Amino acid sequence: MRKIISLICFLLPTLAFAAQPDVHPELRSDAPDQHVVVKGDTLWDISGKFFKDPWQWQYIWGMNKDAIKDPHWIYPGDVIVLDRASGTLRIGGSPAISTVSASSSGNVVKLSPKARAGNSDHDAIPSIPANVIGPFLSQPLVVEENTLKDSPTLIGAREGRVILGTHDICFIKGLPSDKGGKWQVYRPGKPLIDPDTKEILGTEAIYLGDVEATNFAEVSTATITRAIQEINKGDRLVAPPGKVANAYLPRAPGSKISTRIISVYGGVSQAGQNAVVTLNKGSRDGLEAGHVLALFHKGEVAKNEGKEYTLPDERYGLVFVFRVFDKVSYALVMQTRLPVQLLDRAQTP
Repeated sequence: MRKIISLICFLLPTLAFAAQPDVHPELRSDAPDQHVVVKGDTLWDISGKFFKDPWQWQYIWGMNKDAIKDPHWIYPGDVIVLDRASGTLRIGGSPAISTVSASSSGNVVKLSPKARAGNSDHDAIPSIPANVIGPFLSQPLVVEENTLKDSPTLIGAREGRVILGTHDICFIKGLPSDKGGKWQVYRPGKPLIDPDTKEILGTEAIYLGDVEATNFAEVSTATITRAIQEINKGDRLVAPPGKVANAYLPRAPGSKISTRIISVYGGVSQAGQNAVVTLNKGSRDGLEAGHVLALFHKGEVAKNEGKEYTLPDERYGLVFVFRVFDKVSYALVMQTRLPVQLLDRAQTP
């Protein structure tokens, strides 16, 4: 079924722009005529080779955002061609039929269809760096109030050990037998507090590792199958989350949204490109996975002839929202020319 969907995408001609806003992303002055996709490319990277606003690729690729929900349809070996007349990208030199291979003879490039039989979803290039956000898709990251308080608790280990690691046996109180044997171990982190309203938005969950139950009872027995930090008596267990979608179509929010950076993953106060930041807005505020927000640094106060002037806020980068909870969201810093700092603003670009 997946291959059929991919083939349908390649059989589609460029979608009509009548269903889209009149948006014309600006070409880069050094935009190439074509690019051959290689392993490690992302849709963002490819779009950025041709256009100044790579996040607008539903227009760059001639897509209607509702027509292709899963952008994982480009593979290594595909030849991406810039149609300068329409300001869009195509796979091949005309409405794409399949994978194309390029061979040159002088200045002539020959494009020929080729079967997709060898490709799988795993081969398709991702929207944004999958290796960066991967760990954040398999962990809760944020827990609501009392979630960990009422969860199964690690109460001890053999020989009275208090610091546990991979392959150690542990004992757990309150482990239900109807939710499977595989669990994740967490410790409550710092509360996430809205800097404006002072509302507690949730608590960061510090992921410690994985356990697998070997016997269910009032006090259950489990084996630690993975430990990335020391696991201690009193740590809590949470059932693994369901699969989180990691296919995104970048777009600006449909309404004006302004949010603040309240945490940088790793406990630091500044971040750079490919860092993950926490925003103080979530699904209740209209944020969705795939939304792109512009970063702004608050204008400094300058003095001149005895008067103080507040300088305009400075736009310096972009973040890409990839995981959304009710009250907070996680975003990847895609572009920045300044250090990203706590309390900087991110808003609809």
